[in-house]
Amino acid sequence: MKISRKDVEHVAKLARLELTESEITTFVGQIGDILDHVDSLKKVDTQGVVGTSHAISLTNAFREDDVSESSDRDASLANAPESEDGCFVVPKII
Repeated sequence: MKISRKDVEHVAKLARLELTESEITTFVGQIGDILDHVDSLKKVDTQGVVGTSHAISLTNAFREDDVSESSDRDASLANAPESEDGCFVVPKII
């Protein structure tokens, strides 16, 4: 597929990019090569190939959401260097 200099300038304008003359010339060639490669991929026979969302199969790594008893507040606060009114005291960041 052929891409014109005008197309590159238009996309650069939409993206608010300032391109030099040599960059425009380079991009015309590079984008043209990319589009030619995509056109060649369209010729590949994919009949009977199942579509995938990932190159490798993935397994859900989440655990079951089981209800369990929460930690005891006093036991948790016993390990804290400083606590106040049943809460952890941490250094001010801002």
